[in-house]
Amino acid sequence: MPIRLTVAEYQMNNARYFTGILHDMTDDVKRRKALQRAQKMEAVGQLTGGLAHDFNNLLTVIIGNLELLEMRLEDFPKPELLSEALEAAGLGAKLTAQLLAFSRKQALAPETVSLNKLVTSMKALLDRTLGRQITVVTDLAGDLRPTLTDPGQIENAILNLAINARDAMPEGGTLTLKTRNIVLDKDYTEAQIDVEPGPYVALSVTDTGTGMSAEVIEHVFDPFFTTKGIGAGSGLGLSMVYGFAKQSGGHVAIYSEEDLGTTVTLYLPPALENDQDSTVQTDSGKPATGSETILVVEDDQRVKRLTVTRLEGLGYTVLAADNGPAALKILRANDQIDLVLSDIVMPGGMTGFEVADQALDINPGLKILLATGYASNGQAGNAQARTRHTILHKPYSLTDLATTLRALLD
Repeated sequence: MPIRLTVAEYQMNNARYFTGILHDMTDDVKRRKALQRAQKMEAVGQLTGGLAHDFNNLLTVIIGNLELLEMRLEDFPKPELLSEALEAAGLGAKLTAQLLAFSRKQALAPETVSLNKLVTSMKALLDRTLGRQITVVTDLAGDLRPTLTDPGQIENAILNLAINARDAMPEGGTLTLKTRNIVLDKDYTEAQIDVEPGPYVALSVTDTGTGMSAEVIEHVFDPFFTTKGIGAGSGLGLSMVYGFAKQSGGHVAIYSEEDLGTTVTLYLPPALENDQDSTVQTDSGKPATGSETILVVEDDQRVKRLTVTRLEGLGYTVLAADNGPAALKILRANDQIDLVLSDIVMPGGMTGFEVADQALDINPGLKILLATGYASNGQAGNAQARTRHTILHKPYSLTDLATTLRALLD
């Protein structure tokens, strides 16, 4: 046990005395380690988030040009080559999504969710995925409060944790999913970093597997850290869970003992009474065309060229600008523009949100579509607050672009 000894000297009745006070430093040491871990995760998150953003721009160009080639080369002798290239680019997009999840820069779509219903709906999938050697057990609180979270990300988190648990139980075992309402008190949260005391909805995933040592637990949420063999895992599963929990305003904790098993617990904020369920509609049809005039604002020249080519191929009249000030100059000189498609993160002193605001001051009838390779905490908050702005996340397909444009313009 770490301790601190404080010694003081004093005199009384012409006698010399010493007083010693022992301080238990256990909580201080834990908090210092937690702070160091949080600072490391934040630094790595900033790095991976920036890399993922830049990589998404590259993937947007790759996927877009491959789609254009696929549409125009109908008699290409080996069409499977294009299909495999598109598939590989799609896998790259999934990898960047994992990096953005860890760095807390993914775009979340929070809804009011019943974790009990979600866990129940996933049980059949888990049974099939984990195999007969693993018994899946649920322990669901009857009075569980709804939580405000992204259901798709919760499903990904449960699946990641379940697969990790399966790998930790090569001879079989039991996987238990437990939900409960819980209050994290001040004593607990003071030993953590970025955790507020108060009510939470907890989801625990427990296995009876091999467990982890203290050294492994110390690095378990680090991106690309894995105890599996080469090619058996990316090391991003638990990192994604960590990033998703933090970005959702929650917390994640892990407890493990070697040869006994592991429990990972997600703490998510409860939904407020006035939170409403929301759904997202998708359209899988052929790209919709149009004839309106669109102003593209994009600093990456390759992405700009691709976007202009895509839009012109869909029938639109296209103008382009490299940055916000240039875009506003075009808007002041042309009142025939119907929609502004702007990147969010750009040099030149203006973000896409600022371009949108000033563009609407010039022409209140404009439609706004913002595109981004990631949404940082502030940008995500702005996007949710400004519900008139639609966000398109890179890399996006031609169909995604066409459908979103028609939904706005129509």
